[in-house]
Amino acid sequence: MHLFPQTPHFAIMAWLFAGLVLLLTLASGVGYALNRRHGAQRSAVVDNLNARIRAWWWMVGILGLAFAFGQDVTLALFAVASFFSLREFISLTPTRPGDHAALVAAFYVMLPAQYLLIASHWYGLFVILIPVYGFLLLPLLSAIGKDTQSFLERAAKIQWAVMITVYCLSYAPALLMLKIPSDPGGDALLLFFLIFVVQVSDVLQYVFGKMFGKTLIAPTLSPSKTVEGFIGGALSATVLGTCLWWATPFRPWQAGLIAGIIVVMGFCGGLVLSAVKRSLGAKDWGSMIEGHGGALDRLDSVVFSAPVFFHLVRFFWT
Repeated sequence: MHLFPQTPHFAIMAWLFAGLVLLLTLASGVGYALNRRHGAQRSAVVDNLNARIRAWWWMVGILGLAFAFGQDVTLALFAVASFFSLREFISLTPTRPGDHAALVAAFYVMLPAQYLLIASHWYGLFVILIPVYGFLLLPLLSAIGKDTQSFLERAAKIQWAVMITVYCLSYAPALLMLKIPSDPGGDALLLFFLIFVVQVSDVLQYVFGKMFGKTLIAPTLSPSKTVEGFIGGALSATVLGTCLWWATPFRPWQAGLIAGIIVVMGFCGGLVLSAVKRSLGAKDWGSMIEGHGGALDRLDSVVFSAPVFFHLVRFFWT
């Protein structure tokens, strides 16, 4: 299914990805120059930066293929991302044999059902399947296992895992369900706008933090997050989001306001999931992506920003 070549927005998408490739090429050149300059004495920051750039090449390539081949491939990509994120969450969360039925339902019923509802554009059930029926079903399945040890804690962890890694993350590709009268066919560009602003904000907060960071925001949760890094990265990402207004149904000031909201929600997601990681005694959710930890380390900003962005657009533009 080729969704985007059939729309007038295909050329815009192609130019946006060409711009990303150019930026990554420049970033790779900078990383190579820093490696050459520092040689064996290069710092951990340089190594981390190059690892992030390499990971970005993979992510942009995968996203480019998904956008090029349309809605079905995009949904499949996010479903796989949900699967690995859910697996990472559950791997760090102690479970017991009595939870096996609930875990099977989470991975093989709730997850595929959520993405199938997006594919069928069934918004009414999509928005309540997990927070209502999943919320009731998952602890019931654990209760049937007849294991009451730490039952409330175990049930809450499974519910939280599904809500974060499946329900909240699915709101990103759910943007493809939205039909904006003033901008038909622009739903894919909304998804690009969300991912671009979230990820650019993360990268720029890291860069500004390493360059100017002095004041830690929450040292017990995330020792790398600083006030200076957040302000510099947030403002820069908001400006870049504003500059993309022409590829969205938003006016410039609206694009800037929404980009700012996405940045703030993304930061909150990173902070909350950092707290969850620390409570589980882990530094990263996994080691799936070199330089980025696990899949959920890369998506923690998306899971908080995607639902808010989706409902803002649906309420004001559809």
